[in-house]
Formats: sequence, structure tokens, C-alpha cells
Amino acid sequence: MLIQLAHDLPDYFYDVFVTRMDFWLVFGIVAQVVFGSRFILQWIASERAGRSVMPLSFWFLSILGGLMTLVYGFVRREPVIIIGQGLSTGIYLRNLALIFRERRRRRSGA
Repeated sequence: MLIQLAHDLPDYFYDVFVTRMDFWLVFGIVAQVVFGSRFILQWIASERAGRSVMPLSFWFLSILGGLMTLVYGFVRREPVIIIGQGLSTGIYLRNLALIFRERRRRRSGA
């Protein structure tokens, strides 16, 4: 079984990453890189602060990566991606609205 898997795995990866390579696959990979980079950004910001922080740019990368992944989901007709990224992007936008509301409140109260 393991020997068969070892033989089938290269064919599987060739099919997924070479045979199906097109603009939208590259777009989807770039979308995932953008989306995933927000965690690296958050980690760096937290290390610098010496505590867990969520920089504003985290939310902007979340929205950009989420929207890119959502477009990919629509083009590829992937309902799991469409539902997941559609709901998540709404949450990211709401977080930004709350952050900006709090900043306005602080400025008007200061």
C-alpha cells in the first residue's frame, strides 16, 4: 500500500500543479500567499511589542486575501470557498469598522 502511494503521489502532484496550471490557479495561489502573510505580519508585530497584538494591516491583508480567494472560489465554482470567504470577509470588514469607530471616539473624547 505504501509502495503504491509512493508511486501515485508524484502523478497526483503533477496533475494538480502542472496539468491544471492556468491563470486562475496562479491567482488562487497568490491569494493564499496574501492571506497567509497576515499571520507573519501579526507574528512580527507581536514579537516587536513583546505581547500579542493585531496590527491594522492584518485586517487589510485579511480583506484583500479573502476577496482574492472569494473571486477564485466563484471562478472555480467552489461552494466551500465561497461560503467561508464570503462570511469571513464580512467579519474582517466589521472589525475594521469597529477599529475606526473606536479611533474616532478617542479623538473626539481627547
